[in-house]
Amino acid sequence: MKIAFFGTKDYDRIWFEPLSKGNEPDSFLCDIHFFEANLNPETAVLARGYDAVCAFVNSDLSRPVLEILHGLDIRLLLMRCAGINNVDLEAAGEFGITVLRVPGYSPEAVAEHAMALALMSVRHLHRAYIKVRINDFSLSGLLGRNFYQGTAGIVGTGRIGKAMVRICRGFGMDILAYDKYQDETLRESVTYVELEELLRRSDLVSLHCPLFHETYHMINEDTIRLMKDTAVLVNTSRGALIDTEALIDALRGKKFSGVGLDVYEHEDGMVYEDLSDDIITNETVPRLLAFPNVVITSHQGFFTREALQAIAGTTLKNAAAWEQGLPLENVVR
Repeated sequence: MKIAFFGTKDYDRIWFEPLSKGNEPDSFLCDIHFFEANLNPETAVLARGYDAVCAFVNSDLSRPVLEILHGLDIRLLLMRCAGINNVDLEAAGEFGITVLRVPGYSPEAVAEHAMALALMSVRHLHRAYIKVRINDFSLSGLLGRNFYQGTAGIVGTGRIGKAMVRICRGFGMDILAYDKYQDETLRESVTYVELEELLRRSDLVSLHCPLFHETYHMINEDTIRLMKDTAVLVNTSRGALIDTEALIDALRGKKFSGVGLDVYEHEDGMVYEDLSDDIITNETVPRLLAFPNVVITSHQGFFTREALQAIAGTTLKNAAAWEQGLPLENVVR
């Protein structure tokens, strides 16, 4: 199989190349061509002559791109991530393109990052680091809050949400959970409630759900109003779960002890790019960073050695299963 791999970073080669040579455990002998360019209407033609395309969460997989891939006889789309909200699944179905993903690479990686964001924002570690770097050892502006004996609200109890439950239990927190599909194995660990009750009662609200029509802007002006002024809000899932304008208005009104965001609206074109020498025209990040209790990272919740290894392994297992006509465990459509 020949695979066109878009949006390549150095770490992608490190984990995918050995597995593609066929001499590693769980490897799959295939020919991967690594393109640095990300997938979009202009670069899709690079897939000519390949059997499959491998893409990531920041790739453009809209109908126009899928139509081009269809014209190039691409029949397999390998998503090396869990999220598929950037894929036009209806168009993929029309064009006969099978979409496979990596549903659970390392839930602990994302959950640990979520708690790191929560702690950094509520204990002002980002500010403390900068202060000490300039020899300012005063405690002004660094007063934090305890999570111990507080209430954690976990929105979404899939693999990552369950990992976050385990972490919050270790902090000695009571745990409320909201999910359309409740997990019976968590009954002894969490109390399932409606979203409104979770938001009213929680000291820490952590979002761990996919982006669908019904979850778009689930954190908005009305739901923010339900939350405690002292709450900590963390999002490591998808940026559009939060209405950014409503969040900024709330922050202006002294809402939230801390906000930790690994994802945010309008991050397309910025995520995973070094723009340190450029002028950022996207106003979302600068506006959010104007608030001292907001911490933003660069969509890196997945970025651990263990997660990258699992992503590479599962992606190539998906490719092997498709080529060999085996049952497809991770098929989206």
